[in-house]
Amino acid sequence: MALQVTILAAGMGTRLGRPFPKPLTQLRDGRSILQQQLDNVQEAFGADVRIQIVVGFKLDLIMEAAPSAVFVYNENYDQTNTNKSLLKALRASHDGPVLWMNGDVVFDSAILERLKPYIDAGQTVISVNTAAVSDEEVKYTVDANGMVKELSKTVVGGLGESVGINVIAAADKAALIKRLDECAEQDYFERGIELAIEHDGLQVVPVDISDLFAVEIDFEADLERANERP
Repeated sequence: MALQVTILAAGMGTRLGRPFPKPLTQLRDGRSILQQQLDNVQEAFGADVRIQIVVGFKLDLIMEAAPSAVFVYNENYDQTNTNKSLLKALRASHDGPVLWMNGDVVFDSAILERLKPYIDAGQTVISVNTAAVSDEEVKYTVDANGMVKELSKTVVGGLGESVGINVIAAADKAALIKRLDECAEQDYFERGIELAIEHDGLQVVPVDISDLFAVEIDFEADLERANERP
C-alpha cells in the first residue's frame, strides 16, 4: 500500500503575525517553509509520492504555491485545531499509511529516511527530540514496553518533545479517525492519539531524531533558529 503524505496548513498562524499562511513564510535560503517540506518529501519518497495539504486560511495562496498537491479544505479553520484538520485528511486518504506533519516545521530530510523502516514495518510512530523538554511543547512518556503512553503539552515528567512529524499505519487509521472525531474542537491531534492508546490499544513508537534538525516555527526566534541551521 502506497504511502501518502499530509501537510496540515489550514491555521492562521497568529503567533508569528504574518498576513499570509505561516507555511508560506520565506526562509533565508529563498524557499518557503512549505517548499522545503515538499522538497524534503520528494527527496525521501520520490517525485510521485501523493501529497495532500489541508488548507483553510487564505487557501488560494497555498494552492498556488503547491499546484501538484491534492487539497482538503477545513472550512472551520478559524474555529478548530489540528485534530479536525487531521481528521478530514485521514477521511479523505486512500488505503495505506499516512505520514503527516504540521505545516510550520523546518526539518532535515534525514528524519524522513529514519522513519522509512517503521513505515515499511507497518508501525505507527511519532518523531521525538529527547534533547529538549519545553513547557510550551507537546511532550511524551512511555509505558513499560517503550511505547508512547502520554502525549500532550500538559505531560509531567516528559522524556522529550514531539516535533510534529508522525506516521499512522494503515491498520491503525480507523481507530485514530474514530478518536479524532471524539475530540473537542480546540484539541490538538495528539489528544486523538492519546485516546486511541487508552481505548484501542494503539501502539505508538517514539523515534528519536534528536541528532537531526527540526523546529516548529511559532515565533520569530524559531524562524531565526531555522535560518541558522547547518
